[in-house]
Amino acid sequence: MHRILHTGGKPFKCKICHKLFLWRSSLRTHMPRHNENKPFKCEICDKMFRAKCSLKIHMKIHTGDQPFRFEDKPFKCEICDKMFRANGSLKIHMRSHTGDEPFKCEVYDKGFIQSCALKRHMRIHTGDKPLECEICTKNFGQSGTLKIHIMIHTGEKPFKCEVYDKLFICSSFFKTHMQRHTECENEPNKCEVCNKSFVKNSYLKVHMRLHTAEKPFKCKLCDKEFAHSSYLRVHMKICTGNKPLNCESCDKMFWQDAAWKRHMKIHT
Repeated sequence: MHRILHTGGKPFKCKICHKLFLWRSSLRTHMPRHNENKPFKCEICDKMFRAKCSLKIHMKIHTGDQPFRFEDKPFKCEICDKMFRANGSLKIHMRSHTGDEPFKCEVYDKGFIQSCALKRHMRIHTGDKPLECEICTKNFGQSGTLKIHIMIHTGEKPFKCEVYDKLFICSSFFKTHMQRHTECENEPNKCEVCNKSFVKNSYLKVHMRLHTAEKPFKCKLCDKEFAHSSYLRVHMKICTGNKPLNCESCDKMFWQDAAWKRHMKIHT
């Protein structure tokens, strides 16, 4: 499965519209779109639609017209000028300005703009977890949580700190970390190479190692050098063979606490 991420293959195919998916759970989520209540049919490819406007947009695929032109979005928000293709979408959007939240959670008395948002929220109370990880079969209530979980298996960390060259799985962890390196043009700690500014001079010093390739932290056993002390600490565990963290479920050993915690989520 991990190899598929690199090859771009999508092994799960919808038998109705032939759309391809990377995960079986994504295909299951997609399939309800093909329910029987679709009275609008494309006369060219026989595809069915729930709404006439959806059929109209689809037909542009066959006619060659651009599917998203200005005239396709005639409904305008008078507050922020955002355009919408359907009046219903505009009405839902307007709630973000008016604060109207007609869909209420009876447990927390929390309100939501859309019924689908309330439905997702209610999974917290009901414990319903309809989304399944295809690798370890762990279930989740929110698609965003599943997406982050998948990155534990793939090793993907798309958010990168340019100061410490550190990687993060999700944006919230990244943003919390980056608060330490908040850049400001008026700050006096400025890099003379790339003009980046830093709140503290210590952050600038660490950043400069990216340009100078300086590695002041040296392993006393193998003489390997590192730019950060944290990298040296991890390396020392490898160099000494010390693996203090043990998974009680599968007896796998780890050098890093973070790696051990990520692994343990597979069993929980």
